This record gives sequence, structure tokens and C-alpha cells, in this order.
Amino acid sequence: MAKVYISELVLRDGHQSLIATRMRTEDMLPICGKLDSVGFWSLEAWGGATFDSCVRFLREDPWERLRKLRAALPNTRIQMLLRGQNLLGYRHYSDDVVRAFVQKSADNGVDVFRVFDAMNDLRNMQISIEAVKKAGKTAEGAISYTTSPVHDIPYFVQMAKDLEAMGCDTLAIKDMAGLLTPYTTGELVKALKAAVNMPIHLHSHATSGLSAMCFLKGVEAGATILDTCNSSFGEGASHSSTESIVAALAGTEYDTGLSLPLLQEITAYFREVRKKYWQFESAFTGVDTRVLVNQVPGGMISNLSNQLKEQGALERMDEVLAEIPRVREDLGFPPLVTPTSQIVGTQAVLNVLTGERYKSVTTEVKNYLQGRYGKAPGHVNSEVRSIAIGNVEVITCRPADLLEDEMDKLRGEVEGLAKSEEDILTYAMFPDLGRTFLQERAAGSLKAEPLLPPGTNLNCGPMYSADEFNVTLHGETYHIKISGSGHKGEEQRPFFVSVDGVPEEVIVEALNEIEVYAGSGGAVATAASSKKSSGDKPAQSAGKCPRPTHQGHVTTAMPGTIVEVKVAAGQKVKAGDAVLVIEAMKMENEVQTSVSGTVIGIFVEKGDSVTPDEALIEIQPE
Repeated sequence: MAKVYISELVLRDGHQSLIATRMRTEDMLPICGKLDSVGFWSLEAWGGATFDSCVRFLREDPWERLRKLRAALPNTRIQMLLRGQNLLGYRHYSDDVVRAFVQKSADNGVDVFRVFDAMNDLRNMQISIEAVKKAGKTAEGAISYTTSPVHDIPYFVQMAKDLEAMGCDTLAIKDMAGLLTPYTTGELVKALKAAVNMPIHLHSHATSGLSAMCFLKGVEAGATILDTCNSSFGEGASHSSTESIVAALAGTEYDTGLSLPLLQEITAYFREVRKKYWQFESAFTGVDTRVLVNQVPGGMISNLSNQLKEQGALERMDEVLAEIPRVREDLGFPPLVTPTSQIVGTQAVLNVLTGERYKSVTTEVKNYLQGRYGKAPGHVNSEVRSIAIGNVEVITCRPADLLEDEMDKLRGEVEGLAKSEEDILTYAMFPDLGRTFLQERAAGSLKAEPLLPPGTNLNCGPMYSADEFNVTLHGETYHIKISGSGHKGEEQRPFFVSVDGVPEEVIVEALNEIEVYAGSGGAVATAASSKKSSGDKPAQSAGKCPRPTHQGHVTTAMPGTIVEVKVAAGQKVKAGDAVLVIEAMKMENEVQTSVSGTVIGIFVEKGDSVTPDEALIEIQPE
């Protein structure tokens, strides 16, 4: 009899899709005994955004999480998601870093590596797959499923054949946005089954409401492993419920053999755990068939929502969702999965918010158009390429061939802070975050973001006059940083703040504030009422930057964090020169000056959070 196996996603993709990857290790370990006794083909527990979230928000060592899960799950394969040459970061790494990361992941407990590339460029998967095989682990090659004029069944069949030739043990159809339809799934699986001898593993988000039907057609066509998520974190932007799929196949030739009562005990546990994370619940949890058009993955929707909320433009979500397919077509129809989903999504947000398509082009889009992420699946819009990179030569080789070995350099950069190779790799994935994490760990000052009591109102709060401070409330201390506010003179105005790293919008009535004019002549500060005008000098934002009042004031098109200041006071610049680099939605964006002249004021530094209503640099026009 044919049998279908289940990979459980509750420890990774489930909470990544629904509560922004915020589940802590302490809430995973108590249920591991029962998870381990179910008999899953694998438990996906690492990779994706979990590494980032551990370091950025939870202040946990992701390697320590992996070791603890390995000890708690002695009878079950642990599976991870690996972005090929991108590993768990957002750029290509040198081959020696890829090999080191795979080996250490295997050493610490990963058994199954699902390797994919956002471009479906197999050159970017080769080294990862070789490293997995060398470590003696299961290499699962993944097809990033998407629809477009260039993505058809013959395209995916050829890709599957190539993955098998590269040594993959299993084949995953990775439907990250929930684009598969039932009959297409049957046709695709049947064609793949005829072309390769690898077991076929189906992964499909439930966003469009079709995944369960796709699974049934898939197993009838020959798929033998299904990705599902315990119903406590299932459905919507997540995945089909494990219990539902197990019940649907029970008593048939595809019976999974898993215990429904045991799965329901696990459900009861996670339902209670989920209540602790209410503040991170995504607003996009139900069926949304728009994904069949805009192709936005579940994890990306919450990113877009937060970005627009910080900008005070959440009502423009529909415009952004309509712009995403247009940007994707301009870029040659890349599948929308990390990092290309962020690349396309961030550019779409910029196109909408600036009011002019490609007026501002992100660094990542420029790198993409230069071929630094791999070969575009389809034809790239030549006009967009010209706007973004001009006549810069497009590379045709494997992007990592241009990278020199990095491990020795990385070791030197964190010497004294890194206590292991794992620490060095943490730093490699996220240099700024990683360094801060290692420093705070050494100082014993790591502290996770707070879990707010249920019922806490996130949309109101007191008025603040400082731009960064700690507040202690009912015994809990919160770190507050103001990154911007609504326009001066409004009686009711929003303040954009970060609470322990979590962006929030607070509506307050400003009764007075400080005005600062910072230019070539120094700074002058005065107290003023918010009810009246104070002349022609630019008012200071809620942070330390003045309001933009003339063309020489350089601003950003969207909220973000300064990662590099590229100019110095007194420096001559030309219109179009990059003067800042800002990170937004995990993507870097160069900010250019629109005028030629001399830099006479720099109001920001690396690490500052900024918003579009602030002048970040002042240029004295020629």
C-alpha cells in the first residue's frame, strides 16, 4: 500500500506565517516529547526567518535553540530551510561560508536541508547541496513554484532532472504563496514522477484556500510527503491543518498512520501558547484569493502591512498589491520568495509612495538587474534596467564566483567576541545585529522583547518630549525610541515610535515641543507652542532631524534605519549621488541627492531610525 508521510511545520513556518516568527524556545521544549512520539517524516524547526528573529527580537542564540531541540527530539528528523548561496541572510556568501554553515548546522542537529534559490538558478544551489551530501545528511532540492509566461510544467520538469543529477535525495515543490490549484498540482506531480526517481514533497500555503485540495490531487498523482501545520498555527497564510489532512487520508491507501488524538493534545498545548503572542498576530490570517494575482507570500504580507503602517499609508495596501505584479514583470518574473519577494515588494512600495515608478530604486533592485542574484527567468524591461543601472555591465557567471573566501576575514572582525565557529556564522548572517548580540551576551544584558498582557491597547499612550528613553510601567521596563511624527500644528497627530524594537503608532496631542534649525551656522533651539507658526526655520521632527523645507534637504521615501552615511560635511556632491544607505523591509536602499552642491548638514548617523518627514542631510545648492 502507498503511504503518505507528514512533515510538521509548527516550530517554524506556522508561527513565521501567523505571529511574525516570535515563538520562543521555552514554549517549544515542553511539547517536544509528544511531537517526537507522533512519527512525522520530519519536523521543520530551523531556517527561514527563525535565525533572524532569534537574534533580532528574542535575544536567543539560534544555535543553542537547535541544540536544545535536537536533544528533545531524539527520534525525529529536524528539517531546515536554506536559501542556497544566500544561506539565511539576504546576500550571496562565499563558498567557504556556505560550506561552513551547512557543516555546523548538521553538527548541531539538522538532518534534512531543503535547499532553494529565489531565482530557481541551480548554480546558486550547487555548493549547498554538495555540502549537505558531504555532511551525510538528506539534501532536498526545492522548486520555487510560481506562475508566469516562462514558468510551465516542462520548465519545472527540467529543473527536477537537474536537481536529481546534482545528488538530491528528495524533491520539494515549494509553493510559498499558495498559487497551486488542484488539477495543476496533479499534472505537475504526475510529470515530475515520470521524470525523476526522487520522493516528491509537497509544500503549499493555505492563503488561497486551495492547499488541501491540492494535497489530495498531489498524493493521487504520486506525491508521498506533505507539509502541514498543527491547526493551532495552521490555515490562512500558514498551511493546511495537520489533523485535517491526517483525518482526510485515514482508512485509505494513503493513510498516514498518525494518531489524531495525540495530534489534538499537541493542538491544545499550542493554542494556549499562541495567546501569549497576541500582539504579533497578523491581520492577514484568512483566505485571500488575491494572492493568485499578486503572488505575495504569507510572510511578506505582514512586512508590507507594517511598512505602510509606519508610513501612515496602510490604506494604500491595495495599490501596492496591484503594483507588485507590474514590478515582477519588469524584473523578468522572478518567483516571489526570500529575498526576491522583499526586493520586488520594497520597490513596489517605493513606486506607490513616491508617486513615480522607479524614481527611487533600491540597492537590491540594482544588484538584481546587474545579475548579482542570478539569471532572471524571463525578459527584463530594458527601460527599467537603464533607469536603475545605466550602462553597467550585467554579469553572466555564477554570482558567487566573484566572491573571495570570507571566513578568515569574518573571524578577524569578531575576534574576542566570537566563542565558536557558530558565533562567527551568526555574525556573517547579520553583521550589525550579530555583533550587538555577541556584545550583549558577553555583558550578560540580553533581554527579549516584552510580551504584553492580553488587552493592552497598542494604539494609545503618553506624550513624550525626548527621542529615546526607558519607561518602567507596572514593573516592566520598555525601551522607547521616537522615529518621527505627524505634521506640527495638528492637534491630534501620530508619533511613530519603536517599543523594544517593535514599531508602533501612538496618537497624542502635542502641547509644546522643541524647534531646532541645524545648518552651516550651527544649531539654535527654542521652545514653541504647537498651536502657532514659528517663522521660516524648519521645525524639528520628533527625532533630532529638522523638517524638509527646500530642495537641498535630502529625505527618504520610506521609514527605515540608517546603515551607512556616505558623505561628510563640506563634501561636494552631484545630483544623483548616493549620500545615505537605509535598510527597510530587510532591504537596503541608497538615498540620492537631487541637487548638486556642498554638504552643510548631516543630521543622522548609523543606526538611527528615520521617516520621510525628516531632513536627513542638507545640501547647499551650487
